[in-house]
Amino acid sequence: MVKQGDILEYDVLVIGGGPAGSTAARYAAKNGAKTLVIEKRQEIGSPVRCGEGMSLAWLDELDIKDTTKWVSRYMSGARIYSPGGYMVEINEEYAGNEVGGVIERDAFDRDMARLAAEEGAHFMVKTSAVELLKEDGKVVGAKATHLGKEFEIHAKLVIGADGFESQVGRWAGIYEAIKPKDIMTCFQYRLTNIDIDADFVNFFMGSGAPGGYAWIFPKDEKTANVGLGVQLSRLDGSKTPKDYLDDFIDSHPGLKKGKPIDMVAGAVSVTHPPERSVADGIILVGDASRVVDPITGGGIVSGLKQGKIAGEFAAEAVAEGRTDAEYLKRYETLWRDKLENKLWRNYMAKEKAMELSDKMFDKIIDALSELDLKKVNVETVLEGVRKKYPGIMEEIEKML
Repeated sequence: MVKQGDILEYDVLVIGGGPAGSTAARYAAKNGAKTLVIEKRQEIGSPVRCGEGMSLAWLDELDIKDTTKWVSRYMSGARIYSPGGYMVEINEEYAGNEVGGVIERDAFDRDMARLAAEEGAHFMVKTSAVELLKEDGKVVGAKATHLGKEFEIHAKLVIGADGFESQVGRWAGIYEAIKPKDIMTCFQYRLTNIDIDADFVNFFMGSGAPGGYAWIFPKDEKTANVGLGVQLSRLDGSKTPKDYLDDFIDSHPGLKKGKPIDMVAGAVSVTHPPERSVADGIILVGDASRVVDPITGGGIVSGLKQGKIAGEFAAEAVAEGRTDAEYLKRYETLWRDKLENKLWRNYMAKEKAMELSDKMFDKIIDALSELDLKKVNVETVLEGVRKKYPGIMEEIEKML
């Protein structure tokens, strides 16, 4: 147990014990760095603030062998609905980062922490960073509190993994504020006693969720996470995300008879990649570095992949004795080469989707439903619409 005024010494300090932070810690420790993770909550993974849908295509990349502890149900694919009820179905292989399995997020987070601990990473829960420690402008650790006791953690490199509202990023002077149009505010029930096809994730587009979408992530044959996200800039005070979700549920008989057994509310960043994610002595990872998919709002998979890069690089930087911002730019290059193009492409697609009317969504989904889709991208959308609705192509191409 730490005492008031203690000073702890580590190679790498990770602030935030979510999947990205734990994965960064796992690979830092695996590669020889003495690593500590601090997490402000009293339990890794709780409370859950997540729709819990996730691709499983990354498992081999991170050497994950056993998913039985945290996969509730495997999905066959996704169904995307327009406001008028048109539907396109995409199989799991091509449906994106939210399709593959519906997970138990608390158990998942704990399993990622377990993997890090098995590699030698140390964890301290109910421990909050309250200030970054700096010497000559360089981050050299953090001041923290644990059970009312304040102490210092000195580290050769700090990894900020404390979510999209990251205090660490702001303290380090990395962040600019996210614009309201790039924040999705969400509300979700876990409903039971409902009628659903439990083999598919469902997404519902259009003005019923202004600037966002509604979702159904099945947990079993009669239970699902049913939620909705609304663009923050489109909330005018007349309705809350809960109001929009209640209206959505009331309009679907199979959901309306359901009983809520829990509910969560929160917000997610759907912005573009940041200009930078490093400063002297510090790097950011996961939601803190804004690698959330701007279309879906899902950030787990990107955060895991980036976390592995961050951990391996952190161990290398510490071993080389180079944690200055100039050297840390190599981390920027590594994660951007892997993730940035898709994030920017999806951000631009999100921006254009915001301009679509319900009528346009109907025509696009109707056109796509008649194609033998392998993957939805700009080219397949244009091809499908051009074939069925050539008269609206000029309008769409102007937007694009």
